[in-house]
Amino acid sequence: MNFGTRQAGGSGPGDNHNLLPSITEMAREFRFPRAAARRPDPSPDAQRRALLRGAVAIGIAGAGALCAPPARANDLKTGQPAPPLVLHTLDGRSIATRDLLGQVVIATFWATWCVPCREELPLLSAYATRHASQGLQVLGFSLDEAQNLPKVRAVAAGLSFPVGLLESPWVPAYGRIWRLPVSFVIDRAGRLADNGWDADPPEWTAQRLQRVVDPLLARSG
Repeated sequence: MNFGTRQAGGSGPGDNHNLLPSITEMAREFRFPRAAARRPDPSPDAQRRALLRGAVAIGIAGAGALCAPPARANDLKTGQPAPPLVLHTLDGRSIATRDLLGQVVIATFWATWCVPCREELPLLSAYATRHASQGLQVLGFSLDEAQNLPKVRAVAAGLSFPVGLLESPWVPAYGRIWRLPVSFVIDRAGRLADNGWDADPPEWTAQRLQRVVDPLLARSG
């Protein structure tokens, strides 16, 4: 290899390329020895280590699948199939919205300690009674804890629709019930007709019931 030297008297920056050989030339002259191929270790300990690494990899992959984000409240879209709800009533029944196809359903979330809820419930109860023959079903989901069950029963006794304890503020596909009251309306075809998270204000009024629910009841399907 020719290691060029700097020309005497050269001082310009262009002269520096003669001081050392280029990196490319050095790389051509030098060869790294190849690493010997590793043979599988047949010992029982090595096999156990390999199995353990595989199990850990499978476990990590499985945990990733289990931690996949569920459907969120942001995914709710009116006109699309409404996520299913099941009300476990105070008298031991289970009422699933998927079994109420052909009816208009109002799923309302409330609590005994929520003042606007207590004001809204009589209005909903009277509306449910008036329109029951048209296929209206109201389901009342209480966010009260079990220790408040006597209070829930006292309120439910004055309502025309079934009530049950929700047991958790998290409702699959509807998200965390972070404000009360809030209601969701499902049409006769099982589609979400009114998204309560978008309602402002969220409380029902006679005018809002007339605007949102009356047209759904007037349709045959």
